Amino acid sequence: MTKIAIIGAGNLATRVSVELFRNGSQIVQVYSRTKQSASQLAAQFNCDFITDVSLITPNADVYLIAVSDKAMTEILECSSFNNKLIVHTAGSVPMSILSRYSTNFGVFYPLQTFSKHREVNFEHIPFCIEANNIKNEEKLLQLASTISGDVRKVNSEQRKQLHLAAVFACNFVNHMYALSFEMIKSTNLSFDILRPLIAETAAKIEQMEPAVAQTGPAVRMDMNVIKKHIDSLTHETKQAELYKLISESIFRLQKQHKP
Repeated sequence: MTKIAIIGAGNLATRVSVELFRNGSQIVQVYSRTKQSASQLAAQFNCDFITDVSLITPNADVYLIAVSDKAMTEILECSSFNNKLIVHTAGSVPMSILSRYSTNFGVFYPLQTFSKHREVNFEHIPFCIEANNIKNEEKLLQLASTISGDVRKVNSEQRKQLHLAAVFACNFVNHMYALSFEMIKSTNLSFDILRPLIAETAAKIEQMEPAVAQTGPAVRMDMNVIKKHIDSLTHETKQAELYKLISESIFRLQKQHKP
Protein backbone atom coordinates (compact mmCIF):
# COMPACT_ATOMS: atom_id res chain seq x y z
CA MET A 1 0.00 0.00 0.00
CA THR A 2 1.54 3.27 -1.17
CA LYS A 3 1.53 6.02 1.46
CA ILE A 4 0.80 9.36 -0.16
CA ALA A 5 0.88 12.91 1.20
CA ILE A 6 -1.43 15.19 -0.76
CA ILE A 7 -0.16 18.75 -1.04
CA GLY A 8 -3.15 20.77 -2.15
CA ALA A 9 -6.90 20.41 -1.76
CA GLY A 10 -8.29 21.97 -4.94
CA ASN A 11 -10.11 20.42 -7.88
CA LEU A 12 -7.34 18.15 -9.17
CA ALA A 13 -5.96 17.25 -5.74
CA THR A 14 -9.41 16.25 -4.52
CA ARG A 15 -10.47 14.08 -7.43
CA VAL A 16 -7.09 12.33 -7.85
CA SER A 17 -6.57 11.67 -4.14
CA VAL A 18 -10.10 10.30 -3.73
CA GLU A 19 -9.58 7.95 -6.68
CA LEU A 20 -6.17 6.78 -5.42
CA PHE A 21 -7.69 6.11 -2.00
CA ARG A 22 -10.55 4.12 -3.53
CA ASN A 23 -8.06 1.96 -5.37
CA GLY A 24 -5.83 0.99 -2.48
CA SER A 25 -3.43 3.85 -1.79
CA GLN A 26 -3.17 5.19 1.75
CA ILE A 27 -3.52 8.95 2.06
CA VAL A 28 -1.51 9.81 5.17
CA GLN A 29 -1.80 13.60 5.19
CA VAL A 30 -3.44 16.53 3.40
CA TYR A 31 -1.97 20.03 3.22
CA SER A 32 -3.86 23.16 2.19
CA ARG A 33 -3.41 26.84 3.00
CA THR A 34 -6.93 26.93 4.43
CA LYS A 35 -8.10 24.81 7.33
CA GLN A 36 -11.53 24.24 5.83
CA SER A 37 -10.23 22.80 2.57
CA ALA A 38 -7.59 20.67 4.26
CA SER A 39 -9.93 19.26 6.90
CA GLN A 40 -12.75 18.51 4.46
CA LEU A 41 -10.52 16.49 2.17
CA ALA A 42 -8.63 14.74 4.99
CA ALA A 43 -11.93 13.68 6.55
CA GLN A 44 -12.57 11.45 3.52
CA PHE A 45 -9.41 9.49 4.32
CA ASN A 46 -9.51 9.72 8.13
CA CYS A 47 -6.02 11.18 8.06
CA ASP A 48 -4.11 14.14 9.45
CA PHE A 49 -4.35 17.59 7.86
CA ILE A 50 -2.04 20.59 8.10
CA THR A 51 -1.93 24.23 6.98
CA ASP A 52 1.77 24.73 7.74
CA VAL A 53 4.14 23.30 5.09
CA SER A 54 6.92 22.87 7.65
CA LEU A 55 4.76 20.14 9.25
CA ILE A 56 4.61 17.93 6.15
CA THR A 57 5.03 14.35 7.31
CA PRO A 58 8.33 12.50 6.75
CA ASN A 59 6.44 9.19 6.60
CA ALA A 60 5.03 9.23 3.07
CA ASP A 61 6.29 7.19 0.11
CA VAL A 62 5.07 9.75 -2.43
CA TYR A 63 4.47 13.49 -2.07
CA LEU A 64 1.88 14.54 -4.66
CA ILE A 65 1.97 18.29 -5.24
CA ALA A 66 -1.24 19.63 -6.78
CA VAL A 67 -1.16 23.40 -6.30
CA SER A 68 -0.68 26.45 -8.53
CA ASP A 69 2.72 26.91 -10.17
CA LYS A 70 3.52 29.88 -7.93
CA ALA A 71 2.50 28.07 -4.74
CA MET A 72 4.55 25.02 -5.74
CA THR A 73 7.84 26.91 -5.53
CA GLU A 74 6.93 28.39 -2.15
CA ILE A 75 6.02 24.96 -0.76
CA LEU A 76 9.16 23.30 -2.10
CA GLU A 77 11.35 25.97 -0.52
CA CYS A 78 9.75 25.51 2.91
CA SER A 79 9.61 21.70 3.06
CA SER A 80 11.97 18.80 3.59
CA PHE A 81 11.27 15.57 1.72
CA ASN A 82 14.28 13.50 2.85
CA ASN A 83 14.90 12.38 -0.74
CA LYS A 84 11.50 10.69 -0.93
CA LEU A 85 9.67 10.63 -4.27
CA ILE A 86 8.06 14.02 -4.97
CA VAL A 87 5.84 14.57 -8.00
CA HIS A 88 3.94 17.50 -9.39
CA THR A 89 0.75 17.43 -11.44
CA ALA A 90 1.29 20.54 -13.58
CA GLY A 91 1.07 20.56 -17.35
CA SER A 92 3.44 23.41 -18.16
CA VAL A 93 6.07 23.04 -15.40
CA PRO A 94 9.22 21.05 -16.28
CA MET A 95 10.13 18.08 -14.12
CA SER A 96 13.55 19.61 -13.47
CA ILE A 97 12.06 22.18 -11.06
CA LEU A 98 11.95 19.39 -8.46
CA SER A 99 15.61 18.35 -8.75
CA ARG A 100 16.81 20.74 -6.01
CA TYR A 101 14.52 19.22 -3.39
CA SER A 102 14.98 15.46 -3.71
CA THR A 103 17.02 12.86 -5.56
CA ASN A 104 13.73 11.17 -6.47
CA PHE A 105 11.20 13.16 -8.46
CA GLY A 106 8.75 13.01 -11.32
CA VAL A 107 5.46 14.11 -12.85
CA PHE A 108 1.97 12.63 -12.39
CA TYR A 109 -0.17 14.61 -14.84
CA PRO A 110 -3.78 13.65 -15.61
CA LEU A 111 -5.06 15.18 -18.83
CA GLN A 112 -8.57 16.10 -17.75
CA THR A 113 -10.63 18.98 -16.40
CA PHE A 114 -11.68 18.48 -12.79
CA SER A 115 -14.26 20.04 -10.51
CA LYS A 116 -14.04 19.28 -6.81
CA HIS A 117 -17.61 18.05 -6.39
CA ARG A 118 -18.07 16.32 -9.75
CA GLU A 119 -17.29 12.60 -10.13
CA VAL A 120 -15.36 11.54 -13.24
CA ASN A 121 -14.54 8.14 -14.74
CA PHE A 122 -10.77 7.76 -14.40
CA GLU A 123 -10.53 4.60 -16.50
CA HIS A 124 -10.07 6.54 -19.76
CA ILE A 125 -8.23 9.59 -18.44
CA PRO A 126 -4.70 9.75 -19.93
CA PHE A 127 -2.03 9.94 -17.21
CA CYS A 128 1.26 11.42 -18.38
CA ILE A 129 4.21 10.08 -16.41
CA GLU A 130 7.80 11.29 -16.22
CA ALA A 131 10.54 10.48 -13.70
CA ASN A 132 14.23 11.09 -13.15
CA ASN A 133 15.14 7.40 -13.28
CA ILE A 134 13.74 4.03 -14.32
CA LYS A 135 12.89 2.94 -10.77
CA ASN A 136 10.80 6.04 -10.07
CA GLU A 137 9.21 5.83 -13.50
CA GLU A 138 8.08 2.29 -12.77
CA LYS A 139 6.63 3.37 -9.42
CA LEU A 140 4.59 6.12 -11.06
CA LEU A 141 3.47 3.91 -13.93
CA GLN A 142 2.21 1.34 -11.43
CA LEU A 143 0.51 3.97 -9.27
CA ALA A 144 -1.26 5.57 -12.23
CA SER A 145 -2.30 2.13 -13.49
CA THR A 146 -4.29 1.54 -10.31
CA ILE A 147 -6.76 4.22 -11.41
CA SER A 148 -6.41 4.58 -15.19
CA GLY A 149 -6.20 2.27 -18.17
CA ASP A 150 -4.38 4.91 -20.22
CA VAL A 151 -0.93 5.62 -18.78
CA ARG A 152 1.78 7.10 -20.99
CA LYS A 153 5.39 8.22 -20.71
CA VAL A 154 5.50 11.89 -21.72
CA ASN A 155 8.52 14.15 -21.33
CA SER A 156 8.45 17.77 -20.16
CA GLU A 157 8.63 19.34 -23.63
CA GLN A 158 5.82 17.12 -24.94
CA ARG A 159 3.71 17.85 -21.86
CA LYS A 160 4.22 21.60 -22.26
CA GLN A 161 2.82 21.48 -25.80
CA LEU A 162 0.07 19.10 -24.71
CA HIS A 163 -1.01 21.49 -21.97
CA LEU A 164 -1.17 24.34 -24.48
CA ALA A 165 -3.34 22.21 -26.78
CA ALA A 166 -5.53 21.28 -23.81
CA VAL A 167 -6.12 24.95 -22.97
CA PHE A 168 -7.42 25.51 -26.50
CA ALA A 169 -9.47 22.29 -26.53
CA CYS A 170 -10.98 22.70 -23.05
CA ASN A 171 -10.62 26.07 -21.35
CA PHE A 172 -11.10 28.23 -24.43
CA VAL A 173 -13.95 26.08 -25.75
CA ASN A 174 -15.70 26.27 -22.38
CA HIS A 175 -15.31 30.05 -22.45
CA MET A 176 -17.16 30.02 -25.78
CA TYR A 177 -19.95 28.09 -24.06
CA ALA A 178 -20.05 30.79 -21.39
CA LEU A 179 -20.32 33.56 -23.99
CA SER A 180 -23.04 31.60 -25.80
CA PHE A 181 -24.88 31.21 -22.51
CA GLU A 182 -24.94 34.99 -22.05
CA MET A 183 -26.13 35.57 -25.62
CA ILE A 184 -28.96 33.04 -25.29
CA LYS A 185 -29.97 34.47 -21.90
CA SER A 186 -30.67 37.84 -23.49
CA THR A 187 -33.29 36.20 -25.76
CA ASN A 188 -35.18 34.56 -22.88
CA LEU A 189 -34.43 31.15 -24.40
CA SER A 190 -32.85 28.33 -22.40
CA PHE A 191 -29.23 27.29 -22.96
CA ASP A 192 -30.62 23.75 -23.29
CA ILE A 193 -31.47 24.54 -26.90
CA LEU A 194 -27.71 24.51 -27.68
CA ARG A 195 -26.86 21.29 -25.85
CA PRO A 196 -27.63 18.89 -28.75
CA LEU A 197 -25.47 21.04 -31.05
CA ILE A 198 -22.61 21.01 -28.54
CA ALA A 199 -22.92 17.25 -28.09
CA GLU A 200 -22.87 16.55 -31.83
CA THR A 201 -19.90 18.87 -32.39
CA ALA A 202 -17.92 16.91 -29.79
CA ALA A 203 -19.16 13.54 -31.10
CA LYS A 204 -18.04 14.25 -34.68
CA ILE A 205 -14.37 14.50 -33.78
CA GLU A 206 -14.53 10.93 -32.47
CA GLN A 207 -14.68 9.90 -36.13
CA MET A 208 -12.96 12.67 -38.08
CA GLU A 209 -10.29 15.32 -37.79
CA PRO A 210 -11.54 18.62 -36.32
CA ALA A 211 -10.65 20.56 -39.48
CA VAL A 212 -12.75 18.16 -41.55
CA ALA A 213 -15.68 18.51 -39.14
CA GLN A 214 -15.60 22.31 -39.29
CA THR A 215 -18.78 24.03 -40.51
CA GLY A 216 -20.19 27.56 -40.34
CA PRO A 217 -19.90 30.85 -42.23
CA ALA A 218 -16.18 31.29 -41.58
CA VAL A 219 -15.32 28.11 -43.53
CA ARG A 220 -16.34 29.83 -46.76
CA MET A 221 -15.86 33.39 -45.40
CA ASP A 222 -19.51 34.21 -45.99
CA MET A 223 -19.29 37.95 -45.39
CA ASN A 224 -23.05 38.44 -45.63
CA VAL A 225 -23.63 36.33 -42.51
CA ILE A 226 -20.41 37.36 -40.78
CA LYS A 227 -21.23 41.08 -41.14
CA LYS A 228 -24.69 40.53 -39.62
CA HIS A 229 -23.17 38.74 -36.65
CA ILE A 230 -20.57 41.46 -36.09
CA ASP A 231 -23.26 44.15 -36.37
CA SER A 232 -25.18 42.33 -33.62
CA LEU A 233 -22.12 42.74 -31.41
CA THR A 234 -21.90 46.52 -31.84
CA HIS A 235 -22.09 47.10 -28.08
CA GLU A 236 -19.73 44.18 -27.33
CA THR A 237 -16.52 45.36 -28.99
CA LYS A 238 -14.28 42.73 -27.38
CA GLN A 239 -16.58 39.93 -28.49
CA ALA A 240 -16.81 41.41 -31.99
CA GLU A 241 -13.00 41.45 -32.15
CA LEU A 242 -12.89 37.87 -30.92
CA TYR A 243 -15.46 36.84 -33.54
CA LYS A 244 -13.33 38.37 -36.32
CA LEU A 245 -10.09 36.78 -35.11
CA ILE A 246 -11.59 33.31 -34.79
CA SER A 247 -13.37 33.54 -38.14
CA GLU A 248 -10.12 34.51 -39.85
CA SER A 249 -8.29 31.67 -38.09
CA ILE A 250 -10.92 29.15 -39.22
CA PHE A 251 -10.71 30.37 -42.81
CA ARG A 252 -6.88 30.21 -42.89
CA LEU A 253 -6.83 26.69 -41.48
CA GLN A 254 -9.48 25.52 -43.95
CA LYS A 255 -7.40 26.85 -46.85
CA GLN A 256 -4.43 24.83 -45.59
CA HIS A 257 -6.50 21.64 -45.48
CA LYS A 258 -8.04 21.96 -48.92
CA PRO A 259 -6.66 19.37 -51.40
